[in-house]
Amino acid sequence: MDVTDITIHSSFLPQNDPEAALAFYRDALGFEVRLDVGYEGMRWITVGPVGQSTSIVLYPPQASPGLTDDEKRAIEEMMAKGTYASVLLATKDLDGTFDKVQATDAEVVQEPTEQPYGVRDCAFRDPAGNMVRIQELR
Repeated sequence: MDVTDITIHSSFLPQNDPEAALAFYRDALGFEVRLDVGYEGMRWITVGPVGQSTSIVLYPPQASPGLTDDEKRAIEEMMAKGTYASVLLATKDLDGTFDKVQATDAEVVQEPTEQPYGVRDCAFRDPAGNMVRIQELR
């Protein structure tokens, strides 16, 4: 088997408000909705950049099997503080992307900045508190 054909298909980020998650990922970032699946009052929403195969599954963290009540509480607390999950995106037009996302109700964490480690990026929090960093492709 040749492992050089392995790609990243989907990553998971928690969401606790499906409509707010859609407003951020679909409306602010411009991702397309690929799946929106409901089950027992919960929703799993798969989104991704138009024209690309990579997806993010926005999932209800309470649906994770095997979690204790204490673990569920800890996850909820970490999400509320914005310390539970993150994703790094990239674009050729960082300033334009920042302006588009900032024009929505998205929470700005950092405006476009040249970092000392050699990248230029910005950061937002999605409605669930996930850190969304967007790096400029050079």
